[in-house]
Amino acid sequence: MNVNQSAPPVPPFGQPQPVYPGYHQSSYGGQPGSTAAPTPYGAYNGPVPGYQQTPPPGMSRAPPSSGAPPASTAQAPGGQAAHGQFGQGDVQNGPSSTVQMQRLPGSQPFGSAPLVPVVSQPAVLQPYGPPPTSAQVTAQLAGMHISGAVAPVPPTSGLGYGPPTSLASASGSFPNSGLYGSYPQGQAPPLGQAQGHPGAQPPQRSVPPQASSFTPSASGGPRMPSMTGPLLPGQSFGGPPVSQPNHISSPPPQALTPGTQMSGPPGPPPPMHSSQQPGYQLQQNGSFGPVRGPQPNYGSPYPGTATFGSQPGPPQPLPPKRLDPDAIPSPIQVIEDDRNNRGSEPFITGVRGQVPPLVTTNFLVKDQGNASPRYIRCTSYNIPCTSDMAKQAQVPLAAVIKPLARLPPEEASPYVVDHGESGPLRCNRCKAYMCPFMQFIEGGRRFQCCFCSCINDVPPQYFQHLDHTGKRVDAYDRPELSLGSYEFLATVDYCKNNKFPSPPAFIFMIDVSYNAIRSGLVRLLCEELKSLLDFLPREGGAEESAIRVGFVTYNKVLHFYNVKSSLAQPQMMVVSDVGDMFVPLLDGFLVNVNESRAVITSLLDQIPEMFADTRETETVFAPVIQAGMEALKAAECAGKLFLFHTSLPIAEAPGKLKNRDDRKLINTDKEKTLFQPQTGVYQTLAKECVAQGCCVDLFLFPNQYVDVATLSVVPQLTGGSVYKYACFQVENDQERFLSDLRRDVQKVVGFDAVMRVRTSTGIRAVDFFGAFYMSNTTDVELAGLDGDKTVTVEFKHDDRLNEESGALLQCALLYTSCAGQRRLRIHNLALNCCTQLADLYRNCETDTLINYMAKFAYRGVLNSPVKTVRDTLITQCAQILACYRKNCASPSSAGQLILPECMKLLPVYLNCVLKSDVLQPGAEVTTDDRAYVRQLVTSMDVAETNVFFYPRLLPLTKSPIENTTEPPAVRASEERLSNGDIYLLENGLNLFLWVGASVQQGVVQSLFGVSSFSQITSGLSVLPVLDNLLSKKVRGLIDGLRAQRSRYMKLIVVKQEDKLEMLFKHFLVEDKSLSGGASYVDFLCHMHKEIRQLLS
Repeated sequence: MNVNQSAPPVPPFGQPQPVYPGYHQSSYGGQPGSTAAPTPYGAYNGPVPGYQQTPPPGMSRAPPSSGAPPASTAQAPGGQAAHGQFGQGDVQNGPSSTVQMQRLPGSQPFGSAPLVPVVSQPAVLQPYGPPPTSAQVTAQLAGMHISGAVAPVPPTSGLGYGPPTSLASASGSFPNSGLYGSYPQGQAPPLGQAQGHPGAQPPQRSVPPQASSFTPSASGGPRMPSMTGPLLPGQSFGGPPVSQPNHISSPPPQALTPGTQMSGPPGPPPPMHSSQQPGYQLQQNGSFGPVRGPQPNYGSPYPGTATFGSQPGPPQPLPPKRLDPDAIPSPIQVIEDDRNNRGSEPFITGVRGQVPPLVTTNFLVKDQGNASPRYIRCTSYNIPCTSDMAKQAQVPLAAVIKPLARLPPEEASPYVVDHGESGPLRCNRCKAYMCPFMQFIEGGRRFQCCFCSCINDVPPQYFQHLDHTGKRVDAYDRPELSLGSYEFLATVDYCKNNKFPSPPAFIFMIDVSYNAIRSGLVRLLCEELKSLLDFLPREGGAEESAIRVGFVTYNKVLHFYNVKSSLAQPQMMVVSDVGDMFVPLLDGFLVNVNESRAVITSLLDQIPEMFADTRETETVFAPVIQAGMEALKAAECAGKLFLFHTSLPIAEAPGKLKNRDDRKLINTDKEKTLFQPQTGVYQTLAKECVAQGCCVDLFLFPNQYVDVATLSVVPQLTGGSVYKYACFQVENDQERFLSDLRRDVQKVVGFDAVMRVRTSTGIRAVDFFGAFYMSNTTDVELAGLDGDKTVTVEFKHDDRLNEESGALLQCALLYTSCAGQRRLRIHNLALNCCTQLADLYRNCETDTLINYMAKFAYRGVLNSPVKTVRDTLITQCAQILACYRKNCASPSSAGQLILPECMKLLPVYLNCVLKSDVLQPGAEVTTDDRAYVRQLVTSMDVAETNVFFYPRLLPLTKSPIENTTEPPAVRASEERLSNGDIYLLENGLNLFLWVGASVQQGVVQSLFGVSSFSQITSGLSVLPVLDNLLSKKVRGLIDGLRAQRSRYMKLIVVKQEDKLEMLFKHFLVEDKSLSGGASYVDFLCHMHKEIRQLLS
């Protein structure tokens, strides 16, 4: 079912839903809408048509008018209210200091006997206070049970695995009313059973809204968090809570037949179940330890201590139920826990199948035989032994490979091994390269291939004796026998036409049509190139770069320039026959920068003047790429074209395009055509470019539609990049453009590359995602590959795997370096194999899983309707979690959502992918924007997709000014914004500075140099350079964030309540989006419903 579009069918009970008068859904941003649209999950097993939004700070929400309960309230025969029963206890697998939150039955008769809370340390009883008033009553559901602890709890120190995350549903079915409780005809399900701990809980009284902060009690033990469960209007609970340690178990409750009425007090609490795998430890993503507030380093949004009313007051109406956002898994918490647990120790790669720290954690890697996670990350480090098991779990088996990833300065680049004329040693049968997993036998004279088991002779020059363990005595002296990543110098056999390559060339191709000249782009670019050409990439210690450069300008025709060093002035040659492109000169077109510097400088001075009075608005595009490729072919070298282009190419020429932008196609079956190229010319051209090793980087400066989907085909298939600067203005965009250009020209690139991924027997690579071309099913061909690009590979079983031997991957990349040297870069990785599903789920990496799923979906929109793609993602996620629930979690109430510890963020991250511009565009998102983002994400690495889909929101005024370290992030939700603070939000492409309306005057003065909030310029893109601590701290932080990302993030200052705020709120991904995307809370409930449908 499509999460964000149509309301779902009636819930499984088959009864009409009760309607509660007086509650309406507030619209986006917390302002009441004129007519409340039904939320996508209106019918989700409970009566309220939507969760009421928490009002923004400063607004109070009046309680609904009191009165008789709605007619649809469930009544049992005999006038009693029907019982909602409690779920059974979930696994408690390892020691973890836990505080369980209360789960309340939806309808419970007054004064029923209390059940016992399950708490691992004795809980301290809360003081009793006066009864709550109706204004104090809160509609928050009790917190969920995560690994025996409340969600916002940090990990115990050290590593380990833990029990699953579980959360009770806001659903109306519990075990004692049958597995999926049905209700007697004419009765509605009870109103929203509390989302809480699966074990037996006491009914809690209503408490004031401050209830969700957790304050440690005087004795130091955790205090019971007091959370309210929703009551039906006109009901309340009695009986004090009782505390008891969680190791006391009693017989399980008897399940009632559907519709049976319970009389008398509920029975004893259910036992805590022991795990099927006793005592497995907590997954790396963070176990839960001592109690802490919901947000690392910040107090709860609902400050204050909790008190229980001593006596139930008169019947109070309650607002509709709403899941407490602090009680569901928090990305911020998981990231913080992983940093605390795993950031201090180096990650040593010697052990097979180790899950690395998260991409958000700063850690050092020590290569001891497996490739660093900077080069390869997997969706799971323990893969199923059989294809049946893999199909059952539905967890995609994939690796995100970044073969030329840049390493931090503390880590050494891969060693280069030179085996001379004989070249690198390989297996005769499968052609795998020598690596640490090869087994030497017969005293070292032969080796057995670890990929195909073929036995090969060791050449005499490579022979070495073995020690008493069967290892070669020189193993630690040879990178290929002791390290996961290394390079071989390639012999002439690995080169085109059996001759060593020439150094590559860069050709700058500049659009000089009216738009490019008028915007100031051409002048800015020519000025920058004069100095930038001194910084072309170079090998190791080389004094100057070996790369040669050439220049072309174009509009409807092409102008080539002879910049030979012997000339006094550059010479221009015009090719006007764009239908049959050729290069009019060879000698003097590609030159060494230092030799021809004077001529190049003269040319760059003349270009803006030469075309200053142009009136030519039409441009060509395909012939420009054709010309660059032909020039490289004539020079017999690989290289890169830097294209600077401004408009839709409508001039008569091959590759001419028409404006086909049509927003009416959105949400129709023809929407996929918006992502497909409108002509096949560019695919053919890209294929020729790849054969020549010609990579294309495209810089676009559109003022209107330019058909990015078609123009980006060649960059995409040649391993290049696309940069887009809509409505380019020099004063606003020059810093971003020049920064991207400098980085793009200077970065190290491998040219004319071929990559192959080999696997050990049992699995094979079946699918590939990224910016590359494939002419067969195994070789990934890249005209160029830089340190930012990834290739994502999916694996499938073709045989049974062995638990003892595990599974091996070897990625081999053959490429030409910037100096023209042919090299092979090898990355090896060993993974574990398992026969138990629990082992698979304990060793998954959610960030990598989301990277794969996003790329899978973004490719899917080329051939399928967007709605189908979204539904496929939701179904797959539900199947993954349902399989875990069915096979790995201990038996518990169907009303609970149980998530694997290392996948507890899968729903929140998947919801972000579903709400992204490609899969669910808002009205302001252009067709070009969607095509641009689609191709960007295709080659992103795991760290980039992580922050792109779930942006970082950093409060700037909460930590002391002297503290210059990056402040801890808060969750991406409007609820987390305080109007007295300033926040920085980044997603790798955008950077916003949000200023609250009540920020202190001193802060405004220090940061913006103006005296009041009203004087701050909205949309400001540069902060003034002021000599004070706060200004230096914020500007330093912005510079630091930009340095972490592969593209320059332009700053936009957004004032609270300003029109730009809507753009900013688009990135608060835990909230409901304007385009109809679900909030995190709603999506979690929807996911739970999907899982339950699969299980039933």
